[in-house]
Amino acid sequence: MTRHRHPRVALALVLAIVFALTACGDDGEDSSSSTTTAAVATTTTVTATTTAPDTESEVRAYFLRDEKLGPVARTAVGERVAAAALEGLLSGPTAEEAGIGFSSAVPDSTELLGVTVEDQIATVDLSREFGSGGGSLSMMARVAQVVFTVTQFPTVDAVEFEIEGAPVTALGGEGLLIGEPQTRADWEAMAPAILVESPLPFAEVTSPLRITGSANTFEATFIVNVTDGEGLIVYDESATATSGTGTRGTFDLTATFEVPRPGVGALIVFEESAQDGSQINLVEIPLEVSG
Repeated sequence: MTRHRHPRVALALVLAIVFALTACGDDGEDSSSSTTTAAVATTTTVTATTTAPDTESEVRAYFLRDEKLGPVARTAVGERVAAAALEGLLSGPTAEEAGIGFSSAVPDSTELLGVTVEDQIATVDLSREFGSGGGSLSMMARVAQVVFTVTQFPTVDAVEFEIEGAPVTALGGEGLLIGEPQTRADWEAMAPAILVESPLPFAEVTSPLRITGSANTFEATFIVNVTDGEGLIVYDESATATSGTGTRGTFDLTATFEVPRPGVGALIVFEESAQDGSQINLVEIPLEVSG
């Protein structure tokens, strides 16, 4: 395949995978003691609970990038992985993550008071700051961030919200209705057309590279590029999700490539416009790419 340069977003970054704070002050997490390992939304593998208190696992916190949700890596230690993911969310994006456009609609002073899971529904108790400030768009974004962060685990299908221990039916001054358990499908409008859930930003990757996530694109197709340390495309192929054109489907593919110039590269996904062939719904994820 002929290599050529891709018009990339500048990546003047210090590469690092950031470790988040693990949860504290929590009443517990899952009501089940299951130790079965399962794929999370067909992406990275992580358990909902573990029995070893010092076991480390990678979890995801979902922030906003170009007004859509996007995950970053956080680390959980022990069995309270949902709480750790939420604490990672509440801590906000790092400077490196902010440098590539990540932000959060969750107020900085919001605290996690507890998270429990029963019958596939997580109940997340947050401090009163979670419902303060911002208009309807900000409220929608912060709810979606929590929902996507908690539903990454196979034991959670939906999220119920509490503020200071009291169930929430409407959030904020404009009364965003969240009385029913909230699912990812309820917040489809906040998800990008192509949501990459693995690899995560700043990861060190080699070939073959597993790429997973979900997409809602025309005819379920999109393009996947991997670039090396000089921005040269070393992988350029089309991909197909399980569904599209109004229905979100999943994808799980393996990219095989050679890397003549290791360094700060990227995974770039985009849809080709049916009208003029231009790149739309583009997402670029900085990676440390090596051979």
